[in-house]
Amino acid sequence: MSVARVTEITASSSKSFQDAIENGIERASKTLKNVEGAWIQDQKIVVEDGRIVAYRVNMKVTFILTD
Repeated sequence: MSVARVTEITASSSKSFQDAIENGIERASKTLKNVEGAWIQDQKIVVEDGRIVAYRVNMKVTFILTD
């Protein structure tokens, strides 16, 4: 039997939402063991002077707890 836990993180990128997601998962995997998946809860852009300067995602990352 496995037990999973979910944690919420926010990640950003100046390139794209895809890059923000990859940055978030990469960083989460450095701290959390057994990352199994993620759910993208929200996407947001930051605009300055009429230009997109950042792509942000809020995600819930699922990881398996081990004994």
